[in-house]
Amino acid sequence: MIFKPGLSLSLFFLLFPSLLFGQEKPEVQIGGALRFNYNLSTWKEGQKIRGGDFGYDMFRINSIASYKGVKLNAEYRLYSESFGGGMLKQGWVEYDFSENKNLQIGLTQVPFGITQYNSNNWFFNMTYYLGLEDDHDMGIKYTYSGERWEYAFAFFKNAEELNFGSYSDVSDSRYSYDISSVDLNGDGTPDLRNKETNQLNGKLAYKIRNEKSSHKIGISGQYGGLHNLDTEETGNHFAYAGHYEMQAGRVALKAQVAMYGHNPENPTGEPTDVVAMTAYGAPYLVAANGKVYTFSLSYSLPVDWHPVSNLQFYNDFGYLNKSVTNFMDSYMNVTGVLVTAGNIFTYIDAAAGKDHPWLGPEWTNGLAAGTDNATWHLRFNINLGYYF
Repeated sequence: MIFKPGLSLSLFFLLFPSLLFGQEKPEVQIGGALRFNYNLSTWKEGQKIRGGDFGYDMFRINSIASYKGVKLNAEYRLYSESFGGGMLKQGWVEYDFSENKNLQIGLTQVPFGITQYNSNNWFFNMTYYLGLEDDHDMGIKYTYSGERWEYAFAFFKNAEELNFGSYSDVSDSRYSYDISSVDLNGDGTPDLRNKETNQLNGKLAYKIRNEKSSHKIGISGQYGGLHNLDTEETGNHFAYAGHYEMQAGRVALKAQVAMYGHNPENPTGEPTDVVAMTAYGAPYLVAANGKVYTFSLSYSLPVDWHPVSNLQFYNDFGYLNKSVTNFMDSYMNVTGVLVTAGNIFTYIDAAAGKDHPWLGPEWTNGLAAGTDNATWHLRFNINLGYYF
């Protein structure tokens, strides 16, 4: 089908006639960031001999625009080729019905759990590596944010889609983790070839405020299909969570409990107790069913150490309890400080993990079966970024 932009815009303005009477001149803001990263990992012998490695992390461009009541928000990131290369982190068009009601269409954040981040550190929390934190998918989302209540409803047709063939596997070049394919035996043929499709999301939160503190109590859930490219049958996946946030002066707290499940329709002989997920250029396996518990605590300390203006100390803990009895559970804990100095933000983290792909030697099976007698590993990490 040939895309006709004129016809599409006409239909859009018929649905929202007030857009024709918005601002007369377009407004555009361009920003971005350049980040560098130093890390020293206990399980990398060569790196320990060198005293760690310091190099390029990411360059990004952000654009925010509005014209006649229609808004745009987009962020494109450039990582090294081994980490996925270039990718669209987010990108949507938006219409605000009022100050507290809006509609977004495009690659927008999934309204699940604590948003925007269920964490404070550079590594996020365990939920991120399961596709349940700062996830962005392709769809439409309606959001309301009032004095007491917040809610959001969304429909996502699929995750980021870069290959539009009938049986194209999910691309590994993406920012947030999604269900994908993986080569299990190294023969060059992908296995566990599933794709997320037709997902519904809902989130509800209630806010309590007084002179000394603010609180937010919420629940959220999602349900969608898992389409297998080999069997051409569709299974399902779901997740639901309860979450709590608190801010009292300089102290902030985040707590969340979530349960998730994946029920793929794989070919005979392929496992169903694990699924493949991918981001940053490389897939791994995740337990198909489990519960994840996260708890984060932070303290902000204003300082006058020119140019340093603030230090935010934090500890973020995550625990994945896998439903299969003989799977080893996974853990992560990040203790660190965010140093704010003008436009420079520096995360200094001591990130510890047990059966965690990014915080230990077991990449493929860390979040799936795990390893017997797994031990904790530590990654000391400094991420320095200039944001403009």
